[in-house]
Amino acid sequence: MNKENLSVFPTNDPLPDEFAKNFIGQAYLTMLTQKGVIIGNVTFEPGCRNNWHIHHKGGQILLVTGGKGYYQAWGSEVITLYPGDIVEIPAETKHWHGATQDSWFCHLAIEIPAEDSSNEWLEPVDASEYMRIGQ
Repeated sequence: MNKENLSVFPTNDPLPDEFAKNFIGQAYLTMLTQKGVIIGNVTFEPGCRNNWHIHHKGGQILLVTGGKGYYQAWGSEVITLYPGDIVEIPAETKHWHGATQDSWFCHLAIEIPAEDSSNEWLEPVDASEYMRIGQ
């Protein structure tokens, strides 16, 4: 499995620096829409995950399109994600998501529109805790 056959949506270039600094490993981003509802196709190489973060005011929806990944909300157990899974992330929820250690992972990230919404990027997911998932 590789990034080219994970999704019917295009997978283009690596994340721009402004986003890449908030990821461990390599991810790719293709913006599908930027008017009204913002939708990005995000693809993670095996072992790649984003830092903990919070979507203020708007929240986020993840539609899993390929591979195998993880999602975790602060204070909750890690959830393993597969194609067809949907994660509704309420505004103000500290969370992270990314690929498993041995699989590519792809999802559509939908930003829920809200006036004055923003994203707050926080600390990386603890590497030793990440490596213990699924063991």
